[in-house]
Amino acid sequence: MPLVCLTDFQAYAQEHLSKSTWDFIEGGSDECFTRDDNIAAFKKIRLRPRYLRDVREVDTRTTIQGEEITAPICIAPTGFHCLVWPDGEMSTARAAQAAGICYIISTYASCALEDIVATAPRGLKWFQLYPTSDRQLNKQLVQRAEALGFKALVITVDTPKMGNRRCDIRNQLDLQRNLLLKDLRSPKERHTTPYFQMSPIDSSFCWNDITWLQSLTRLPIILKGILTKEDAELALKHNVRGVIVSNHGGRQLDDVPASIDALTEVVAAVKGKMEVYLDGGIRTGNDVLKALALGAKCVFLGRPILWGLAYKQGEHGVEEVLNLIKNEFHTSMSLTGCRSVAEINQDLVQFSRL
Repeated sequence: MPLVCLTDFQAYAQEHLSKSTWDFIEGGSDECFTRDDNIAAFKKIRLRPRYLRDVREVDTRTTIQGEEITAPICIAPTGFHCLVWPDGEMSTARAAQAAGICYIISTYASCALEDIVATAPRGLKWFQLYPTSDRQLNKQLVQRAEALGFKALVITVDTPKMGNRRCDIRNQLDLQRNLLLKDLRSPKERHTTPYFQMSPIDSSFCWNDITWLQSLTRLPIILKGILTKEDAELALKHNVRGVIVSNHGGRQLDDVPASIDALTEVVAAVKGKMEVYLDGGIRTGNDVLKALALGAKCVFLGRPILWGLAYKQGEHGVEEVLNLIKNEFHTSMSLTGCRSVAEINQDLVQFSRL
């Protein structure tokens, strides 16, 4: 039986992955309220279609940070893809390249950055950094990513401490220990220098450190995890090039707003002076349309990519996930009268009173 929606891929992955791996992927923090609200919040938004428009040709292409992508649907950073498929992030990168979209590669990718780039050399890639307390290691990671051809640096800001993920605790999955055992040096350095356990995520990282990172690289810096107008305004003040409205998939602080609910506040605060993106809760083409109508330039998928990776030899499953939601988005555009991404605007949505 064919898989016809993202929740079909979710069910397949749950059936075929080990319980601990599934719980690691699906788990949220504390009561998982924010994880679930990310999805539910989209259902409070209704579409206002416009008809009697010529939609024989619908163009889903757009740009992010000046680079063209085939649709405003890209891949969010998630770690340890080898838990799901042996080739891990290399499979994900090949699927992203084939789809013509951006892939944000995590600090905690289970494959070396060099190998990921080599397997998908033409793909648009951004690098996500969890700042560690070792500033020299941060500098090396940033400059290594730039040298490898990554086009942007994404700083995750919502993780000064790991969220309280009850499923991982019950499964005795010591994520903090696994992160500390990850060797973040380049393959060349691993052969020439002894390995010391890496430093933990830096809980003192603050706005002044953004300026320091900017001094290390010419890459545009994107902040991931912004949820308020106050932080969006500070991002503007610090000459950041973009923000991702995100609550870490409900895996960090529980009881924060759903990403889609926080989006309008952030978009209003930046006044069109930087690009705003969103992750969290995207499950259909209609969800993509709603996010763009409320001001997102692009959305990023997290868990659905891992569901795809668990299906059909890795990259082929990810390609199917991407093609499915891209086709749904094309249909959503056609049925609301939008011939291009530029025609998607706030007039297309309204909030339900229910």
